[in-house]
Amino acid sequence: MPLLGGVRPPIAALLCALLAVAVFPTLGVGAVHEQEVPQAVRDAERRIAEDAAASFKTSVDVRARAVRRSAASVRAPASGAPKATLRSLLPTGPPARGGVLLAPHTGKPLAADGETVPLTGVGAAALARSPAANLPPRLVTSGRAGPRLLFFARVTVPAPDRNQDGKPDQARDLAGEQGDGAREFLLVVSEKVAALTVHGDGRTAQLVGRNGKVLATTAAAGKPLTLDAKDRTLPSAAADAGLHTGDTSGSMLGDGHDGLRRVAGWASVAAMDGKDDTFEPGLTILTLRDVTPAKGGADHTGFAIVAAGALVVIAVLVTLVLWVTVQRPLLRLHLSAARLAKGAGELPVVRAELARPVAAGAFGEPGRVGRALESIRRQLLGQTGPEPVRPVRRRPGARALVLICTLVIVAWGVPLLFLLNRVPAAQAVPAAAVADQQARTEATADRVRQSLGQSHADLAATASAIAGAPRERAAQVLRREHADHPTYRSLYMLDHTGAIVLRAGKEPLRSLVRPTGDGITQVNTSGKIPAIAAYVQIPTAKNAKNADKGGDTASAVVVAEIGVDALNDLVARPGLGRVWLTDEHHRVLAASVGFQAFQSLPSRALTRLVAKTDAAPGGAGSPASAVLHAGTAPGAGPSVAAAAPLAQTGPAAGLGWRVVSAEPAAALKLAAYQVQSRTMLAGLLALAAGGACLSWLHIVVVRPLRTLTRCAERLADGDRRTVLYPVHHDECGSVTRSLELLRQALVERDRGGGRAYVASVPAPSFQRGSAP
Repeated sequence: MPLLGGVRPPIAALLCALLAVAVFPTLGVGAVHEQEVPQAVRDAERRIAEDAAASFKTSVDVRARAVRRSAASVRAPASGAPKATLRSLLPTGPPARGGVLLAPHTGKPLAADGETVPLTGVGAAALARSPAANLPPRLVTSGRAGPRLLFFARVTVPAPDRNQDGKPDQARDLAGEQGDGAREFLLVVSEKVAALTVHGDGRTAQLVGRNGKVLATTAAAGKPLTLDAKDRTLPSAAADAGLHTGDTSGSMLGDGHDGLRRVAGWASVAAMDGKDDTFEPGLTILTLRDVTPAKGGADHTGFAIVAAGALVVIAVLVTLVLWVTVQRPLLRLHLSAARLAKGAGELPVVRAELARPVAAGAFGEPGRVGRALESIRRQLLGQTGPEPVRPVRRRPGARALVLICTLVIVAWGVPLLFLLNRVPAAQAVPAAAVADQQARTEATADRVRQSLGQSHADLAATASAIAGAPRERAAQVLRREHADHPTYRSLYMLDHTGAIVLRAGKEPLRSLVRPTGDGITQVNTSGKIPAIAAYVQIPTAKNAKNADKGGDTASAVVVAEIGVDALNDLVARPGLGRVWLTDEHHRVLAASVGFQAFQSLPSRALTRLVAKTDAAPGGAGSPASAVLHAGTAPGAGPSVAAAAPLAQTGPAAGLGWRVVSAEPAAALKLAAYQVQSRTMLAGLLALAAGGACLSWLHIVVVRPLRTLTRCAERLADGDRRTVLYPVHHDECGSVTRSLELLRQALVERDRGGGRAYVASVPAPSFQRGSAP
């Protein structure tokens, strides 16, 4: 019967596994080389470009909504020329540069004001006939004055009276008239492209068109970077990458000069799938920065070869030891036991097998089993009686040998897992990566500031809309504004006593005590959910005028409670790690990860870093960044952290809030951490492979062999009553089966006066519990 399993598979698997692991350091660790510009710096530049693109798109969307709101709130004159109507609708002052009023069906200009609005290629007639309520803005580059953003708003004004001669007004014929006599127009406002938002010393941002032409340039601090002959291709390369690769962002390397290397990041403003109708695909934000290239780093090829060679030696040595001390003796026992069982029969030919002595091994359990078999052989021949077969002095066995082999593998794997190729975080993380973490944290702070500022501005428009309005009209405005602003958790109005008279949305977390003036405030300092509210006084001039007409908004305040979920979404940025929004006492108000309201920051090191951003009384503070060795969570390693004040101007300036971020240093794509992680992986693989294979050997060989040793020694010592049941189809099972046949032969010999006859005795089954 062929043997299944046994001692050979685990030992062969151990050798193959260790040799496979030995290849990993050479291919993994040895393949890591220090880059001139680390991948972490290139990835951070790509993320910064993504932040700038998102900020640009958000600012355009906000401005488009402001133009529509302004056009809807202005009361155009019911009579007069289209020129006067346009002037009443056109926003005053910057950033508006010009406007035009278009007929709704033909798109023909009726009136224009300010600079010429570039309508070439826009499709004015199609836009005028479009049934969409809100038309997305367009970027036009064909005008003489440079690139312009066009914003659209539909306006409805009362129809003018007929002329004194009874003829209809020309504007009325061009614009058309609705059934109720009102006229509809399409207002087009032209604005200069706003400056891009970018942070970081020496960084420049460019708005690039689909043809690679630079439409706008902004420098974070100082003078914008100049592009030499090679770097002039970067804008075109960024535009082509966005159009043809299908990616939405990426990074590139420019030319080196004056000991510096230029790194660029790009991000598409418009979606590549064409679902974004704000801009055409191909509009790209390009950010540029000069960084100091890394000097030649350590070559890890030698370490990889030495580590791999050491593991190969260990694998061969361990395999050889196990083969000499366990595998070969056990196979000999299998053959010797089978020979004795065969020689226990009556035939002279087979009984001659008993004449050959059993070669007992000199080590451990195989040696003890061999000595027991030799004693049984002599008993079958009648040369001796039962005798104890035990070593005079207990020696280490197979279990100790497996333990020693495990310790040898551990001696190779543990240093790789915990000691070797460790670099202090301050040396591993380049200064450029720390600066990029700070720049992205500042961008996140701007993102929160812009959102809060826009919420406050929209709330001011809401206050103007309900000033002097009847209660029903005010309630309708509140419901509409709450539906249009997902960031508003609750929208309500307070009367002069501080009582809530109108509300839309959820019940306020904590009603705001009636404030004075306008702004944004933190309502509570404890509880389960932070309450942040924007508030605006309803214009008193109109209130006083309408108070006698039944209006109930005199001396009232409109309040918008901003949901914490909206703040959580604002601070969450890909690749920035864990981000927290803290109040002036460094307590958490919102975070990109789970948190408890008003808890402290997760580490004292972070708290000390945030304290560095505090300024003298009356100041706004300044951003700060550092490599923290203590980590930002229990058991976490070093991290790159940064903190930035939320706002220096605007309604959120007096809050004293901070945006804090921390990214584990090991998560950065740096050569030092790649070598460290791959070194740890090699050690872990060696420990796992060695432990698994040696545990397998212990389960299927060592433990059954120890049981087999005790059974053989008891049988040699005279135990004839214990029936031996083979459990496995391997070497130990084969020896157990032979021992059972020998036991039966000894029993028959004792009964027959020395004659051994077992040829007719059925062989015992390999199933436990069956009787021989």
